Amino acid sequence: MELKNTKNRWLMVLSAIAIHISIGSVYAFSVITDPVKSIFNVDASVVKWAFQITILVMGFSAAFLGQWVTKIGPKKSTTIAGICYGLGILGTGLALQLQSLVLFYIAYGLIAGIGLGVGYITPVSVLVKWFPDRRGLAVGIVIMAFGLASMVFGPLMQYLFETIGVTSTFYSLGVIYTLMILLAASYIENPPDGYRPKGFKPVKTKSTTSHSIDFTVKQALKSKRFYYIWIMMFINITCGIALIAEASQISQFQLSYTPMQAAGVVGLIGAFNGLGRIFWSAFSDFFGRPITFIIFFLIQMIAFFFLAQIGQEFLFLGVLMLIITIYGGAFATLPAFLSDLFGTKQLGTILGVVLISKGFAGLLGPAIYDYVKTMTGSLDITLKVFSGLFVLAFLIALVMQFSVKKSQKQVQSKTA
Repeated sequence: MELKNTKNRWLMVLSAIAIHISIGSVYAFSVITDPVKSIFNVDASVVKWAFQITILVMGFSAAFLGQWVTKIGPKKSTTIAGICYGLGILGTGLALQLQSLVLFYIAYGLIAGIGLGVGYITPVSVLVKWFPDRRGLAVGIVIMAFGLASMVFGPLMQYLFETIGVTSTFYSLGVIYTLMILLAASYIENPPDGYRPKGFKPVKTKSTTSHSIDFTVKQALKSKRFYYIWIMMFINITCGIALIAEASQISQFQLSYTPMQAAGVVGLIGAFNGLGRIFWSAFSDFFGRPITFIIFFLIQMIAFFFLAQIGQEFLFLGVLMLIITIYGGAFATLPAFLSDLFGTKQLGTILGVVLISKGFAGLLGPAIYDYVKTMTGSLDITLKVFSGLFVLAFLIALVMQFSVKKSQKQVQSKTA
């Protein structure tokens, strides 16, 4: 039944958006690379280690702090996320002012990375409880905000770099992010036990779970399907994040864009990253999560193979944005996929463990890109290596589809 005297669940969505659009600014890192490498007088690959560290820490903090986040509640965990992420960005400004590369890694990589991980899983775990009737829509909107963040902050960062300077930009953004997240923390909370919105009616979709129990984390870790989805996400993130980390530089090289024009591409990436999260999550509700992932990897296998060979500006950008929609769409589809497979009781913690894949992928993806690009001097060969990884992901997605179909038939035969 509907419980009275509860907060407005759509304002809860707005609070979650404020959190995700703040921490999602990490995807604008390619705009940061060139100005920061000039300050430290190092290669771009050295600067990118901060990005790789923050994604690694995000994955591990989301995984290992998941149960702790559940225990202390969303208000406290969001507050901690805001403090950590804000301090990390402010510390980045200090690192640049002192020209300390070590402090840069600690602030942007470690401290901000903890805030990123906690801030990512908290809103998702809250909204699945507030929206039992529209779970995919609510989570999709918030995770879309994470993807859209670089559309807002990419061009803004470049503008601020050129007007107030790099150090002052990080000080300013650190204050903005902290205030946004702490304001959201003042409102966000779990619904009362047994909460159901007015007129709630359970809706079965093509991706409805084929089991009747909620898995614990330990039970999920004993399932082959957990490792199928972990590897699929790892490959998808490895390839996608390598492209995102180099988006500004690739645009300048491939399309002869200026840094400001390239920052516009980073902003466009943010838009399509966000839009892809809404489109593909809705697509997966209709066609099923396993089929959606099969389509993901088939498209990217082809797109990565041919991307560097495309000389026409709009076609190049079109293929690039298609890849980005899928990169974002996988994240939006993931919580629903996990709830299909393992239920919702420990969804936040299971999601956190899967996000360890993002941590390793964030470390490995840019490293593979830099190594192959340096060894071959060819963007085409580099992207073809990533295309090859999608062949493996595609095969695993086929195995997952077979496994889910088999289970559904077994359930149907028992209930017939």
